[in-house]
Amino acid sequence: MTDAPAAPPAVRARGLTKRFGQRAAVDCVDLDVAEGTVYGLLGPNGAGKTTFMRILFGLVGADAGTLEVFGRSWTYDGVATLAPVAGFIESPRFYPYLTGRANLRLLATLDRRGKDADARIDEVLDIVDLPDRADEKVSGYSYGMRQRLGVAASLLREPRLLVLDEPANGLDPAGIRDMRALVTRLARSGLTVLLSSHDMDEVEQICDHVTIMSKGRVAFTGSLDRLRALAPAPTHLLTTSDDLAALRVLSKAAERLGDVSVTTTSAALALRGPQAAVDRCVITLADAGVAVRTLVPGTSPLKAVFFSLTEPEDDVDPDQAQPTATNGAVTTATTGSSR
Repeated sequence: MTDAPAAPPAVRARGLTKRFGQRAAVDCVDLDVAEGTVYGLLGPNGAGKTTFMRILFGLVGADAGTLEVFGRSWTYDGVATLAPVAGFIESPRFYPYLTGRANLRLLATLDRRGKDADARIDEVLDIVDLPDRADEKVSGYSYGMRQRLGVAASLLREPRLLVLDEPANGLDPAGIRDMRALVTRLARSGLTVLLSSHDMDEVEQICDHVTIMSKGRVAFTGSLDRLRALAPAPTHLLTTSDDLAALRVLSKAAERLGDVSVTTTSAALALRGPQAAVDRCVITLADAGVAVRTLVPGTSPLKAVFFSLTEPEDDVDPDQAQPTATNGAVTTATTGSSR
């Protein structure tokens, strides 16, 4: 008995390239989006994320490379090609003078939805938590409600792949929370979700795998766990009653503090190392009579990796501490003036 062949990925790109004049907006991109996952496509503005999605929607053609969707070669030849794919690029647009339901009914008609159109409209409105507002004009919708209506419109055709371009961009905290919850529910239902973002926190909350793009090329692709393995220890900013005394205390206690480095900036001490070592530093300073006034947690380690992959080294702020941890010792350096 032979094993059944593995299912093809929802999306497979190999050497995908799109140029606008001399500029390669998408440059030899390889990626695989596994079916049933939430896949993050990250990068700063201009990285090529939206162009990749426009190729996926058939809005522009690739100049080189191949693209497959659910194992099928993706050559756009009309609306029927897009049957398994739906979503939106940037922000969805609706007729403001029509109700949410009327907008969906119009889209269902254009998509040649049959007699079940009204039942499907009710279903997708329930999915995006808009049934109570469906009969109000879209002109009265908040931005977050319009985003959710965009997801509802995308779900009308019951796609296997949902493509969302910056779905949480411009939303307030409550809207971001609602959009994350919606994407998570859709993924649990078996839908594959490909979303673009420049927000590492958003992706870390809901994605299984990521591809990070920079200047049209793939800078990283893999699981979040693999990305975390590349992350440096975060740098925490500490203010004390006496920075010079704090440096002396920490240097004397180096053997029991573990792998942590301490540098001074013009405004604070920068502690870089695992959280347990930072905690020991704070306790040691308190025991020595040096008051700890504030401790600001460092940037998410994944954000640090994102910036290192997408920003040239020349863009790094030279006024920020760049400490290097040494094994079992506290290293000290000074950047700027200490208080």
